[in-house]
Amino acid sequence: MLTSGDTAPAFQLEDQEGNTIKLDDFRGRKLLLYFYPKADTSGCTKQACSIRDSWDELSGRGVAALGISPDKPDKQKKFDQKYGLGFPLLSDPDHSVADAYGAWGEKSMYGKTYEGIIRSSFLIDEEGKIVQAWYKVQPADTVPNALGAL
Repeated sequence: MLTSGDTAPAFQLEDQEGNTIKLDDFRGRKLLLYFYPKADTSGCTKQACSIRDSWDELSGRGVAALGISPDKPDKQKKFDQKYGLGFPLLSDPDHSVADAYGAWGEKSMYGKTYEGIIRSSFLIDEEGKIVQAWYKVQPADTVPNALGAL
Protein backbone atom coordinates (compact mmCIF):
# COMPACT_ATOMS: atom_id res chain seq x y z
CA MET A 1 0.00 0.00 0.00
CA LEU A 2 1.15 3.51 -0.81
CA THR A 3 1.23 6.25 1.81
CA SER A 4 1.78 10.00 1.91
CA GLY A 5 5.19 10.99 0.56
CA ASP A 6 5.66 7.88 -1.60
CA THR A 7 6.50 8.37 -5.26
CA ALA A 8 3.48 7.49 -7.38
CA PRO A 9 4.29 4.50 -9.62
CA ALA A 10 4.77 5.51 -13.26
CA PHE A 11 2.30 4.18 -15.80
CA GLN A 12 1.43 4.34 -19.46
CA LEU A 13 -2.07 3.16 -20.44
CA GLU A 14 -4.58 3.61 -23.24
CA ASP A 15 -7.65 5.77 -22.62
CA GLN A 16 -11.17 5.45 -24.04
CA GLU A 17 -10.15 7.46 -27.12
CA GLY A 18 -7.11 5.33 -27.92
CA ASN A 19 -4.64 7.91 -26.59
CA THR A 20 -1.64 6.84 -24.54
CA ILE A 21 -1.72 8.55 -21.16
CA LYS A 22 1.28 8.62 -18.81
CA LEU A 23 1.61 9.79 -15.23
CA ASP A 24 4.35 12.17 -16.44
CA ASP A 25 1.70 13.97 -18.55
CA PHE A 26 0.45 15.45 -15.26
CA ARG A 27 3.73 16.84 -13.91
CA GLY A 28 3.07 20.32 -12.64
CA ARG A 29 -0.58 19.54 -11.81
CA LYS A 30 -2.31 17.72 -9.01
CA LEU A 31 -4.01 14.49 -10.02
CA LEU A 32 -6.93 12.58 -8.54
CA LEU A 33 -6.26 9.02 -9.68
CA TYR A 34 -8.85 6.40 -8.84
CA PHE A 35 -9.28 2.68 -9.48
CA TYR A 36 -12.72 1.20 -9.99
CA PRO A 37 -13.82 -2.40 -10.61
CA LYS A 38 -16.08 -2.21 -13.68
CA ALA A 39 -17.48 0.47 -15.95
CA ASP A 40 -21.22 1.13 -15.90
CA THR A 41 -21.98 -0.63 -12.63
CA SER A 42 -23.84 1.20 -9.88
CA GLY A 43 -20.93 2.05 -7.54
CA CYS A 44 -18.55 2.86 -10.38
CA THR A 45 -21.15 5.08 -12.05
CA LYS A 46 -21.79 6.92 -8.79
CA GLN A 47 -18.05 7.47 -8.31
CA ALA A 48 -17.40 8.65 -11.88
CA CYS A 49 -20.44 10.94 -11.93
CA SER A 50 -19.38 12.53 -8.64
CA ILE A 51 -16.08 13.47 -10.29
CA ARG A 52 -17.90 14.76 -13.37
CA ASP A 53 -20.26 16.80 -11.18
CA SER A 54 -17.36 18.26 -9.19
CA TRP A 55 -15.20 18.99 -12.24
CA ASP A 56 -15.39 22.78 -11.94
CA GLU A 57 -14.30 22.71 -8.30
CA LEU A 58 -11.54 20.15 -8.92
CA SER A 59 -10.13 21.85 -12.00
CA GLY A 60 -10.50 25.25 -10.34
CA ARG A 61 -8.16 23.98 -7.65
CA GLY A 62 -5.69 22.67 -10.24
CA VAL A 63 -6.69 19.02 -10.02
CA ALA A 64 -6.98 16.71 -13.03
CA ALA A 65 -8.72 13.32 -12.78
CA LEU A 66 -8.10 9.86 -14.20
CA GLY A 67 -10.07 6.66 -13.68
CA ILE A 68 -8.49 3.22 -14.15
CA SER A 69 -10.21 -0.16 -14.46
CA PRO A 70 -9.49 -3.48 -16.17
CA ASP A 71 -12.14 -2.66 -18.81
CA LYS A 72 -11.13 -2.44 -22.46
CA PRO A 73 -11.05 1.05 -24.06
CA ASP A 74 -14.27 0.46 -26.05
CA LYS A 75 -16.21 -0.30 -22.87
CA GLN A 76 -14.65 2.76 -21.21
CA LYS A 77 -15.75 4.87 -24.19
CA LYS A 78 -19.36 3.67 -23.93
CA PHE A 79 -19.31 4.44 -20.20
CA ASP A 80 -17.93 7.94 -20.85
CA GLN A 81 -20.48 8.64 -23.59
CA LYS A 82 -23.44 7.29 -21.61
CA TYR A 83 -22.76 9.57 -18.63
CA GLY A 84 -20.87 12.44 -20.32
CA LEU A 85 -17.94 11.99 -17.96
CA GLY A 86 -15.43 14.05 -19.95
CA PHE A 87 -12.19 12.88 -18.34
CA PRO A 88 -9.80 10.06 -19.28
CA LEU A 89 -10.68 6.49 -18.32
CA LEU A 90 -7.68 4.21 -18.64
CA SER A 91 -7.63 0.53 -19.50
CA ASP A 92 -5.47 -1.71 -17.27
CA PRO A 93 -6.52 -5.19 -18.48
CA ASP A 94 -3.57 -7.03 -16.93
CA HIS A 95 -4.01 -4.98 -13.71
CA SER A 96 -0.28 -4.19 -13.61
CA VAL A 97 -0.87 -0.55 -12.68
CA ALA A 98 -3.49 -1.52 -10.10
CA ASP A 99 -0.92 -3.95 -8.64
CA ALA A 100 1.71 -1.19 -8.47
CA TYR A 101 -0.69 1.05 -6.55
CA GLY A 102 -1.88 -1.73 -4.21
CA ALA A 103 -5.35 -1.51 -5.74
CA TRP A 104 -5.51 -5.17 -6.81
CA GLY A 105 -6.02 -7.94 -4.32
CA GLU A 106 -8.22 -10.43 -2.59
CA LYS A 107 -11.89 -9.58 -2.27
CA SER A 108 -14.95 -11.53 -1.22
CA MET A 109 -18.60 -11.42 -2.17
CA TYR A 110 -21.36 -13.74 -1.02
CA GLY A 111 -18.79 -15.94 0.69
CA LYS A 112 -16.69 -16.36 -2.45
CA THR A 113 -13.08 -15.12 -2.48
CA TYR A 114 -11.54 -13.76 -5.69
CA GLU A 115 -8.93 -11.31 -6.98
CA GLY A 116 -10.03 -7.92 -8.23
CA ILE A 117 -9.83 -4.15 -8.03
CA ILE A 118 -9.87 -2.70 -4.54
CA ARG A 119 -11.70 0.59 -5.02
CA SER A 120 -8.98 3.12 -4.21
CA SER A 121 -8.15 6.74 -4.86
CA PHE A 122 -4.97 8.77 -4.69
CA LEU A 123 -4.24 12.46 -4.63
CA ILE A 124 -0.88 12.99 -6.35
CA ASP A 125 1.00 16.30 -6.18
CA GLU A 126 2.69 18.28 -8.95
CA GLU A 127 5.97 16.40 -8.44
CA GLY A 128 4.43 12.91 -8.62
CA LYS A 129 4.30 12.23 -4.88
CA ILE A 130 1.33 10.73 -3.07
CA VAL A 131 -0.39 13.39 -0.99
CA GLN A 132 -2.89 10.89 0.37
CA ALA A 133 -4.15 7.40 -0.48
CA TRP A 134 -7.55 5.92 0.30
CA TYR A 135 -8.06 2.16 0.01
CA LYS A 136 -11.51 0.52 0.08
CA VAL A 137 -12.97 3.98 -0.48
CA GLN A 138 -16.73 4.41 -0.81
CA PRO A 139 -17.75 5.80 -4.24
CA ALA A 140 -19.36 8.90 -2.72
CA ASP A 141 -16.22 9.68 -0.67
CA THR A 142 -13.71 9.98 -3.53
CA VAL A 143 -14.23 13.68 -4.23
CA PRO A 144 -14.79 14.86 -0.63
CA ASN A 145 -11.62 13.02 0.45
CA ALA A 146 -9.58 14.69 -2.28
CA LEU A 147 -10.99 18.16 -1.64
CA GLY A 148 -10.39 17.74 2.08
CA ALA A 149 -6.74 16.87 1.45
CA LEU A 150 -6.06 19.95 -0.70
